[in-house]
Amino acid sequence: MMATHWFKPPVPVIGERPGMTYNVNSVEAASEYLVKWAKRGRKWNQAVSACMAAMAGEATAQEARRCFRLAAIEEGQLPSCS
Repeated sequence: MMATHWFKPPVPVIGERPGMTYNVNSVEAASEYLVKWAKRGRKWNQAVSACMAAMAGEATAQEARRCFRLAAIEEGQLPSCS
C-alpha cells in the first residue's frame, strides 16, 4: 500500500454539485481531481508533474499543493472565498 502525501492546509475546490466545496488534502486526491478538469493549461501540466514527483519521492507534498492550487485557480475551481 502506497503512503499518502498530505497537504497542510487542504485546498478547497468547487464540488461537482452546486454549492459544494471539497477540501483536497493529499497529493493522491489532487491527482484524482486533476484528471477530471477540462482546460488542462500550463498550470495543470505543472500540477500533474508535481504530483507525480511527490508520489515518487522527488518533490514535497507542499510543492504539489502549491501547484495544485495554482491549477485550481487557472481552471476556475477555487471557490471565490479562498
